Amino acid sequence: MEQPATPFLVELLHSVPHINITLHRVNDTFNPSSTVYIESLGILASIPAALLIISLVFLLLYLLTRCCDRKPRKPKSHGCQKCTLIFFAIVCCASIGLGLYGNDDLHNGVLQIFGSGRKIEQLILNVRNQTEMVKQNLKSKVVLSELEAKLEQPPQLYNQTALYLLQDTVKMVKDNTTLAINALETVVYLTRPSYSDLTLKNLLDVRPGNQPPPGMRPYGPGNNFPPRGYTPPPQMAGGPPPPNPGGPGVPMHQRPMQPGGFQGGPPGNMRGSPMPSNAPGGNKRPADNRSGQQPPKSEYPTKKKKKLADKILPQKVRDLVPESQAYMDLLAFERKLDATIMRKRLDIQEALKRPMKQKRKLRIFISNTFYPSKETGEAGGADPGGESSVASWELRVEGRLLEDNKSDPNKIKRKFSSFFKSLVIELDKELYGPDNHLVEWHRTHSTQETDGFQVKRPGDRNVRCTILLLLDYQPLQFKLDPRLARLLGVHTQTRPVIISALWQYIKTHKLQDSHEREYITCDKYLEQIFGCQRMKFAEIPQRLNPLLHPPDPIVINHVITVEGGLESKQTACYDIDVEVDDTLKNQMNNFLLSTASQQEIQTLDSKIHDTVETINQLKTNREFFLSFAKDPQTFIHKWIVSQTRDLKTMTDIVGNPEEERRAEFYYQPWTQEAVSRYFFTKVNQKRAELEQALGIRNS
Repeated sequence: MEQPATPFLVELLHSVPHINITLHRVNDTFNPSSTVYIESLGILASIPAALLIISLVFLLLYLLTRCCDRKPRKPKSHGCQKCTLIFFAIVCCASIGLGLYGNDDLHNGVLQIFGSGRKIEQLILNVRNQTEMVKQNLKSKVVLSELEAKLEQPPQLYNQTALYLLQDTVKMVKDNTTLAINALETVVYLTRPSYSDLTLKNLLDVRPGNQPPPGMRPYGPGNNFPPRGYTPPPQMAGGPPPPNPGGPGVPMHQRPMQPGGFQGGPPGNMRGSPMPSNAPGGNKRPADNRSGQQPPKSEYPTKKKKKLADKILPQKVRDLVPESQAYMDLLAFERKLDATIMRKRLDIQEALKRPMKQKRKLRIFISNTFYPSKETGEAGGADPGGESSVASWELRVEGRLLEDNKSDPNKIKRKFSSFFKSLVIELDKELYGPDNHLVEWHRTHSTQETDGFQVKRPGDRNVRCTILLLLDYQPLQFKLDPRLARLLGVHTQTRPVIISALWQYIKTHKLQDSHEREYITCDKYLEQIFGCQRMKFAEIPQRLNPLLHPPDPIVINHVITVEGGLESKQTACYDIDVEVDDTLKNQMNNFLLSTASQQEIQTLDSKIHDTVETINQLKTNREFFLSFAKDPQTFIHKWIVSQTRDLKTMTDIVGNPEEERRAEFYYQPWTQEAVSRYFFTKVNQKRAELEQALGIRNS
């Protein structure tokens, strides 16, 4: 067997030469009975004492210089003295430790010092984390208090309608946020059950500086979505008057007023009066049908998809109603909350892809009952002509999980056979022969689970039996080759865990080739196990197959006793460790599949969209009437010009009839050329008709 490696410190100390009182080197072989060897050890032991004296002398000199020197000096001027004193103190302590306690005890003490330092560092880190959590919690309370103060502040508005609509919207957003917070608390419980002091603010402020997630922009005065454009339906002149601004739900147009009520002249002289294109004597030129054939409208109107931009109030509304900023704050909070919930959902989905197991205790009950023989007619009420019964025994193998105190009463209990892949009961071969001494059960695809196994055999003697139980591992586990198990420190595990442990061993011992990274240079242990000096990392799973064996079964030796008669039942209990699915996995699945609050959230979102749309309509009404109240003449002029453009778009008439009916229109320079072109076209037309009538064709 190979000897363990000697530490470097031990080799260094043993390399120190042994000298006698005359400073001559003597034999350093261990010999306690030799006076020369004891004398050399005493000389070596005096070295720490000399170093201690030197350190004390330097300490005394340092204190004298500090006491006698009364001049004010900078702290950096004493750096050399401090470094020298620290160096001699460390050398002195090391020498004393080696001299008094030996290198082994000193090595253990140094390890304990480093371990204590790591514990102190971990304690400081935990205190710092707790302090940060308390700080974030206090900040979140301050933010919520400010938000609550804004919501409870009495509004001072002149537009009470907008105020009431805004209050209803804020209430719906608050209800929506409350539902989202409840859902998030469930997510936090599922994903991080050990953090009892986790708060909503800690979850939301996961980025430095409270920055928004990527792809999201904060709401503020300079970041506004443009108001949604509304396309007015085509209307003819003389249509209905503008809608009532106070009526909610009435669709508002960009130009809500129509020119039907402002006809100041005859109908034939106004642009608002439509005229057929083929009317005789009209002074309007017909135009081509530029609109073309309109596509048929769908019988069922398509439902407009709601967007996040539809819930944002325009900047003009926020300037008009300062209290609407509270609604925007809630909207930003809801958006951040939705992003956090979505991120937690993705974390849960990723966690469900990995096997989540926990170890539980399975208690196995092995009991046997003896049934003595009975003669014919011995029992009362038996048929005298019946057959006599032979003495027999019955063996039962049952089990159940040891439940926790907080177990769910509605939880379906798992069957005993579901924990095992096979069960074999081996009886005494001398009593039951080579063909009847084995009782086997193996799992198949059509196996029905049961709560236990029962074996009944004739006999009136004690029987020794061996029960072999092979656990059903999910995922599959394998037993490692003894050499590889000793090297990796793993006895039975899954294939990914085994490969990960082997890779960790390779990285620790730096066995990966520095030039060809896909190759691994085997050390002497791996060379004995795999039988090669160099191999690719991709070959590891294939080379591991011969080294992986089925796990060992659980072996229970039991004696079936037949003493005591029918009423005596012998029971033995055994506890084994099994892996079961984590109960948290079911809660995660239920959370991902639950849609209880989605309908209510969608209803609240729909109400918010409708309310914001109504606010936008009221804003358009207000701007319309406010512009009319400031300058009625300019407003009506602009409005008539706008309506004229719309009328020209809706009808088939082109040109400008209002200018064409005046004489100045025909005294412009282009009229001469237009008349010449007109007569030239007419002459050519008449000439073509005449040639066609006479049958003359131009070659």
